[in-house]
Amino acid sequence: MGRLLSPLLRGKTYTRLLHLWVPMLIVSVWMFVAPEQPWVPALALVPVGLFPAVRRGEGVQAQVLLTPDEREPGFSVAPSATWRDRLRTVLWLEVRMALGVVTAFACVWLPVAVVELVRSARGGADAGLPGLPAFGAHWWSALLTPLPLLVLCALVVALGEAAASLARRLLGPSAAERLAVLETRTEQLLERNRIARELHDSLGHALTVAVMQAGAARATGDPAFTDRALAAIEETGRAALEDLERVLGVLREAERPLSPRPTLAEADRLLHSARASGAEVDAEVTGPLERVPGPVSREGYRILQESLTNVLRHAGPVPVRVRVGVADGVLSLEVRNPLSGPVPGPGRGSGLRGIRERAALLGGRASTGPDAGDWRVHAELPAESIPSR
Repeated sequence: MGRLLSPLLRGKTYTRLLHLWVPMLIVSVWMFVAPEQPWVPALALVPVGLFPAVRRGEGVQAQVLLTPDEREPGFSVAPSATWRDRLRTVLWLEVRMALGVVTAFACVWLPVAVVELVRSARGGADAGLPGLPAFGAHWWSALLTPLPLLVLCALVVALGEAAASLARRLLGPSAAERLAVLETRTEQLLERNRIARELHDSLGHALTVAVMQAGAARATGDPAFTDRALAAIEETGRAALEDLERVLGVLREAERPLSPRPTLAEADRLLHSARASGAEVDAEVTGPLERVPGPVSREGYRILQESLTNVLRHAGPVPVRVRVGVADGVLSLEVRNPLSGPVPGPGRGSGLRGIRERAALLGGRASTGPDAGDWRVHAELPAESIPSR
C-alpha cells in the first residue's frame, strides 16, 4: 500500500499537475470570449511555437516543474536553432494542451462523480449541487465512492509521467546540441588530463630531486655538499611553485597574466638538477631549438623532465645519456640509463603513459622500455607544424 501511495507523497507529482494546468488558464479565458470556437487556442499555438525563444521557456518550465529533483533532466534550454527544433516545439505545445485538457476534465468531473455517488447513497434527496445529473437512489453507491478518487490519483500520476517522458523527447537537445555538449565535455577532460600531467611532472620532479638531495646530504655529512644540495632543493622547489601557481591560475581563471610554461630552452635547469642529485649526465643538444614551435618545445621539456625524474626515482644516481636534436623538421629526444632493477610491466606508471600521450597529441610518437641493457625513452615530435586537433 505504501508503494502505491508513494507517488502521491512526492512534490513533483503536484508540480507536474501545475504544469499540466497552466495551458488550461488560457483555454478558460478563451471559453468566456468565444465558447463556440474551442479549437482556436490549439491553432494559435502553431505560430507561437515557431518563435525560437519559446523553446527555451518551455525547457525551463519542464526542468522546474516536471523534473524538479533531477540534476540533469535532459531538456534543452537554448532557443530553437533549426526548423526541426521549432516544429518539435510546436508539437510539444499541442501535446501539452491535449494532456492539459484530459487533466482538467479528470480534476473537475471525477470529484463531481464522487458527489453524485454520495447523493445516490443518501437517497438522492439532498442534492447540495442542483442541476447535476443524478445516479438515482442506490445504497451500494457508497461502495463506489472511493473509485473516482482512485482513478483521479492514478490519472494525475500517469499524466505527469507521460508529460515528463514526452517532454524529454520533444524538448530534449537536438543532435547538434548533444554534439556541442560532448565536445565541451571532451575539451574539459582533455584540459583536466593536461593539468594532471603538468602537476605530476613538475611536482614529481621537484619532490624526487629534493628527496635525492636530502638523502645524499645526510649520507655525506660534508657541509659544502650540504650547501649545494640545499641550493638545488631551493631552486627546484621554486620552479615547482611557479608551475603550481600557473596551474592554479588556470583553474581559478585568474585575470592576471600567468608565467609562461618552460621550454627546451630551459633544459639546462633540468640537467643541472639531475647532476646535483648525483647523476652523471652526458647531454648533447644539436639543431636550432629556438625555431621549434612553442607547444612542441614545452611538451618536449615535460618529456625530458619526466624521463630524468624516472631515472632518479627508479635507478638513482646513475650515468644518464641525453640526446636532444632538431633535424628535418623533427624534434628527437632520447634519454638512456643503465637498468638497475627489474623491468616494469607494460603500461605501468602514469608518467610513462603521460609521455606517450604528450607525443600522440602533437602527432608524434614515443616509446619507453629496455634496450640493449639500458632503459630508453625515445620521442619524436613534429618541429615544423602542429596537426590540428
